[in-house]
Amino acid sequence: MQPITETAGKLGIPPGLVTALGCDKAKIALDALPAAEARRKTGRLILVSAITPTPAGEGKTVTSIGLAQGLARLGKNAALALRQPSMGPVFGRKGGAAGGGKSTIEPSRDINLHFTGDFHAVTAANNLLAAVVDNQLHFGQTRLKPSGVLWKRVLDVNDRALRHTHLAVGTAAGRASGFDITAASEIMAILCLAGSLQDLRARLDSIVVGFAPDGSPVRAAEFKVTGALLALLRDALQPNLVCSAEGVPAFVHGGPFANIAHGCNSVLATRMALAHADYAVTEAGFAFDLGGEKFIDIKCRAAGLNPAAIVLVATIRALKMHGGVPLDALATPAPEAVDAGLENLAQHIAAARSFDRPVTVALNHFPTDTEAEIGRVREFCSKAGVAFAVSDVFARGGAGGMELAQAVLEGLDAARTPTPPLEFTYTEDAPAPKKLAAIAHRFYGAEGVVLEPAAAERLSLFENAGYGALPVCVAKTQNSLSDDPKKPGRPRNFKITVRDFELAAGAGFLVALTGQMVRMPALPRTPAAEQVDVDADGRITGILGA
Repeated sequence: MQPITETAGKLGIPPGLVTALGCDKAKIALDALPAAEARRKTGRLILVSAITPTPAGEGKTVTSIGLAQGLARLGKNAALALRQPSMGPVFGRKGGAAGGGKSTIEPSRDINLHFTGDFHAVTAANNLLAAVVDNQLHFGQTRLKPSGVLWKRVLDVNDRALRHTHLAVGTAAGRASGFDITAASEIMAILCLAGSLQDLRARLDSIVVGFAPDGSPVRAAEFKVTGALLALLRDALQPNLVCSAEGVPAFVHGGPFANIAHGCNSVLATRMALAHADYAVTEAGFAFDLGGEKFIDIKCRAAGLNPAAIVLVATIRALKMHGGVPLDALATPAPEAVDAGLENLAQHIAAARSFDRPVTVALNHFPTDTEAEIGRVREFCSKAGVAFAVSDVFARGGAGGMELAQAVLEGLDAARTPTPPLEFTYTEDAPAPKKLAAIAHRFYGAEGVVLEPAAAERLSLFENAGYGALPVCVAKTQNSLSDDPKKPGRPRNFKITVRDFELAAGAGFLVALTGQMVRMPALPRTPAAEQVDVDADGRITGILGA
């Protein structure tokens, strides 16, 4: 691996704007952005999403990395803009999120664990605000009522025992509270959507921590600790620069989940990649119905971004799962099950194509895939008029991503120039239920949305406070197009049920909680943490990609 200062230099970033953290990672000062955007035309943005995944995921990150490496092998100037992994999934089910095989971002062990401390900064800022809120309740220094508090604490672990807690502090005694995972913190969303330090300050001030007895919102600005929160988040706001295994620059910054948050890396990292490369490859969490929708309707709306192409990652194993094959039998050849599972892919293709830009299906290759199974997917995409490529980037790195890179480039060459503006799923002035109905129809194939009484009551509170026109971030299971995780494939004749709403005023959206989704995940029966160890030489083992 080349020193990270050399990578920054090749991007044209002056040494004075690079804070190296060792030889392989760095923080990039925000001053590097306006100069780069002023001196060159912004690159073309490629969004990588996926079909509804198996519990282990279908390889969006490894495909994104491999695609960028494939573009580089074709002589293109490419960069990555990716999310940081959360230690929740690293030690939970997935075991890592820095790619894998020959398509990783390095140093993968550091990236999967503490990295540059951004997650810790978000955790500390979130919990400092919570502590100050409860302290002012204790001393009677706030107009906030204990039962009106919305602000929770966070921790970067999967821990079901922390979902619900009760405080016993002075006037706050007995108030209901709980923990979310750090990736679901509103401060994480704010960090990822803020465009500058001043914007970060304004968004932090705008956080609604709860409501007063008269129903008026109580904002974080009233607690007079925004300066302290900024001090904790100042360095975390700067994007992180690392490299892929083949030397492609990667801005890795921010890590909200897409099933319970908005699922995209920071706006600043994406702009950095676009300002320093001709092709910027980014991903959105989970499938297109989750991360893809939020990337477009929340991130692009807020930041003025405009993807030029969309890649949907599929796997034979996921298609077989959607075709009825049990999880423990996905390695067994089953072409007929692949045929049945293609209905799930069809729904995601329909949603992606509705945005009027080229769509490519990337089949992330596994050794158990058969030619007959791959042929079924290739034929399906051909009949659907969608580009298709086998991506063998785990085993072969950039060489295995050249077919995909070529397909994406051909799609861009054939597309309308310039890229047409995005037509968002809903207008800003539409009421929240209509926004939800539009999302459910376009992305899930649902027939409508049902608000439970508690959700309608909470939404009314937020609307009366002036927040009814915000975009909507849907918290929904990643295991189904519906809100029922036990319905794989392409469910028909269903509605989405919203049981509650949360307000993220600083981030700029409402969160609709559907089905049984909670914002603090739990560990699986056998967590990935059981496989992690440190050998006698201090080498960490057992983390995916390490």
